[in-house]
Amino acid sequence: MGSSLELRAVDGHHFSVYRSDPVLPPKGAVIVLQEIFGVTDHIRSVADRYAAAGYLALAPAMFDRIRPGIELTGQESEAARGYAAQLQETDTVADLKATVGFASVVGKVGVVGYCWGGTVAYIAACRLPIAAAVSYYGTRTQHYLSEHPQCPMLYHFGELDSLIPATAITQIKEANPEGEFHVYAGAGHAFNNEQRPDRYHPAAAQLAYQRTLDFLQRHLG
Repeated sequence: MGSSLELRAVDGHHFSVYRSDPVLPPKGAVIVLQEIFGVTDHIRSVADRYAAAGYLALAPAMFDRIRPGIELTGQESEAARGYAAQLQETDTVADLKATVGFASVVGKVGVVGYCWGGTVAYIAACRLPIAAAVSYYGTRTQHYLSEHPQCPMLYHFGELDSLIPATAITQIKEANPEGEFHVYAGAGHAFNNEQRPDRYHPAAAQLAYQRTLDFLQRHLG
């Protein structure tokens, strides 16, 4: 069972963070970046899994910039996209920077993001002092390819993801040849989200999770 804490960004904005602690002293920290639906039960369960693997896991509520407590279902995609569109990139980076600063007291920090958060993970790798970043189906990553990750990056994509065509994956690979890329056969967008049975792909989700753990172990400890 996790807990909630409040952090403050450099501009004075206060936002909530879901926190999940490992049983033993943490071997590093993992920041879990939300999909466009907010810090939902799914995102909290993802954070709990990384805590069970030995990391301090933090999931900052990026939508608190709009109003606190926004949690949407997979059936509310239109509203979710509307909220995401209201966010200013500089504000999102400020909130993430504050979270990285808090997390760094336990050691190296990694970022793992999903969908919208997958793109933010890429931005974090380019701009923030983190040790590793993992992007699950980052929907707008190709728009940031003029920037270059300053830490190792792992990318997960679904073969059948209509939001991220093969041409976009190729663009990202060509711009980041040193990255680690995996494309999962038969999987589409949001294949990691078990709360969306129309999207969830258990085999791809488990394999991607194991690869992520191996990657984090190599770069965080």
